[in-house]
Formats: sequence, C-alpha cells, structure tokens
Amino acid sequence: MATDPKKYALNHTMLRVKDPQRSIKFYELLGMKRINKIENPDAKFDLYFLAYDSPNSLAAGEHWTARQGVLELTHNYGTEKDDNFKVANGNSEPGKGFGHICVSVDHIQAACQRIEDAGYKFQKKLTDGRMRSIAFALDPDGYWVEIIAFNPVEKTENVKETDPGSYRFNHSMIRVKDNEKSLKFYQDVMGMTLFRTSEQESAGFNLYFLGYPGNNPVPKESANGVNPTAEREGILELTWNYGTEKEANFKYHNGNDQPQGFGHICISVDDLDAACKRFEEKDVNWKKRLTDGRMKDIAFILDPDNYWIEVIQNQKIKRTSNW
Repeated sequence: MATDPKKYALNHTMLRVKDPQRSIKFYELLGMKRINKIENPDAKFDLYFLAYDSPNSLAAGEHWTARQGVLELTHNYGTEKDDNFKVANGNSEPGKGFGHICVSVDHIQAACQRIEDAGYKFQKKLTDGRMRSIAFALDPDGYWVEIIAFNPVEKTENVKETDPGSYRFNHSMIRVKDNEKSLKFYQDVMGMTLFRTSEQESAGFNLYFLGYPGNNPVPKESANGVNPTAEREGILELTWNYGTEKEANFKYHNGNDQPQGFGHICISVDDLDAACKRFEEKDVNWKKRLTDGRMKDIAFILDPDNYWIEVIQNQKIKRTSNW
C-alpha cells in the first residue's frame, strides 16, 4: 500500500449557498454543468457538484472525484426562505480569508458582456481601475468570481461571441498569514508544485499559484504572452500581504467559524489510507481523521491558517464507494 503525491488532484472548492437553484443558474451561465448531487436529508443538507463537462473540457465525462476544477455548493435546508441568511464572501471583516474563485475564458470582453446582459453585477468591471485584463463578477451570494482570459485581451476587443463550453475553473484564492509556512506546507506536506509567483512589491503583496501538474508540466510562459496557467484547472492561489507574518495576533477567517461561507478545498488521492498514513507521518494537524465520526471515507486536515482541506479517494484509481 503506497501513495504518490504526483497522482493527487486539487479536486474541488466548497462554498455554502443560500439558494441552490439560484446559484446553479449562475454557474450554468458560466458554462458549468451539474455532474453530481449528494443528498443528506437526515442532516438537512445537500451537496451539488458542478464542473466543465463539454467535449473540449479537460475532464469531460470523468468521475467527479477524478477531476480537478469541481465546484461544490452546500445548501442547508431552509436558508433559501430565511430573509436574514447571508453568507460571508471572505472579503470583508468579520470573516476575511477566502478571496475568490476564478474562471478563465476565451474572449473576455464578450464573456463579461454576456454576464452583465444576464443581469449579474460586478465587483470590478474590465474597464475599472488599472488592471484592464481581469474582472470580478458577483455570484448570487456575493462571492467574487474572477474572470481572466487565455487569449490576449487586446486581440479580443472586437469579438462579440464567447463559448462557455471552452471556459475553465482555473483557481481558488485564499489569503495566508505567513507565506513561507504556507508554501512549505502545500509543497512538502500536500505535495503540490509552485507553478508561478507574482510579486506586487509596490502594492505590498505576493501571489503564489500552486497545483498538481500530473503529466502536464507547466510552461514558464505561454505562446501568446498571457498567463501560462490560464488554461489549467485545479490551481490554488495564495495571497500574502507583507507584514502579516510578524503580527502575533493576526489571523484569517477559515469560513467555518461564524460568519460562514467558504468551507474547504479538497484533494483526491490515489490511495486514501496510504495518503492519510503519509500525512500522519508528516505530523499534520487533523480536523477529522478517517476513523473519526461516522463518515469513514473522508478526512480533513488543517493548513497553517486553519483552512480545512478535505481528503477523498479518487474513485477512478480505486473504487471504494458508490459516489
């Protein structure tokens, strides 16, 4: 029984939502499809799994645990009828920690126009501010959805069409207190590769993009001069604001304490028992061991900022459940 981190995948990001039908409609507009639903009527919640699944998607037709770039929406029954219920989107206090998810698109101007035409609001339009190559749409719960392009922005200005089937669920962003601690953890313990670093010295922050390359190594630059990782899925972006590591009492919100919103990221592994044994040897901080509680097919690890990382079995590699 062995485990190989080269076979791990950053499978999904979980967000709590108020009204699943409203949320699914938004993400379907962005080209995602519902690929699975797990109902938990006894515990009064359902899980919806969405991903890109058109013929030219990266993992079309694959089992949901064998993919990267899945979005899990958690719905606790009754929130859709509660006028006072509102999620914390992670970008304001109290509750700052998780930042956004990101979708990369073919023609960014046309894609943003289509979202706007459907009646959705933007935190930042393409033309706002000094960064003219990214936008942030707001989903129905107010989560930020970054929109980036895998074609050069200046070359798509006059293109009016966009194909949502070509989009990718590129990355999820969380803020971290101590860049060195987090980079060491995600690389040494979780087995990820650092794909790219973006140092924004004048603005006082760095961005680190990590993931599992699998059999698809990351080029240092792309042929067309845009972000070389824009066409990938399953990337984790860590945002580090300079100086937070020196503040003794500074901490980010993990989304699971009140106020709730973001729940966790999840990695799927080649052999769940062996992977958990490896994590044990790496002396991880467990939120839930495999043997804890009644759910014996999932574990949760805490990262250095106490964000939750779910660990599940990739069912394509080894069939262990009827998921």
